[in-house]
Amino acid sequence: MSSADYKIKSYCHIRDGKVSKNGEVLFSDSSEEFSAFIKATYKHFETDYSKFFKMDNLSKLAFMGAEVLLRDTDEKNIALILSNRASSLDTDRKHQAAISKQSGAFASPAVFVYTLPNICMGEISIRHELYSENSFFIFAEFKPHLLSDYANDLLETEKANEVLCGWVDYDKGKYDAFLYVIAKKGLLPLDTGELTKLYRTK
Repeated sequence: MSSADYKIKSYCHIRDGKVSKNGEVLFSDSSEEFSAFIKATYKHFETDYSKFFKMDNLSKLAFMGAEVLLRDTDEKNIALILSNRASSLDTDRKHQAAISKQSGAFASPAVFVYTLPNICMGEISIRHELYSENSFFIFAEFKPHLLSDYANDLLETEKANEVLCGWVDYDKGKYDAFLYVIAKKGLLPLDTGELTKLYRTK
């Protein structure tokens, strides 16, 4: 199958105090601080996952985006392909500050474990019991063609039945998530132009 044969099954935005799915706003909150907003989001969707509160902010953002898209699916062979521009930089700074404060000794493992951006995919995989392929890319900007090419290969080689792709970026309190599921059946054609338009949708 070519990429033209695959579809965008569903998509989600988390930005500017709003959570939307397939263009419909499901939740909005006026909290200016990300920590308050994402906690309110967690409560709104009645998420029952206590480990959420131990995650770093990037993982919380990715986790809730995946929660919106995957909470009602029974599919387990879902690959994960995510990307951002800041990697785990926000958490890296906290880790470095902890090292400096402790004079290089006994920096918190609870912070250190999140100094890799792909840890957020581990959190998603645990939550949804996924054992599939996953990759995290660092780009200067959202590059849907590269993610789609990779997803297309995974689907064609039957390494996955669906692929959760997208952009999940957090740095210094600024956050932006656009996640989408690629499958054989869906709402919209899998097209770079379509993905770019959806990403830019306010």
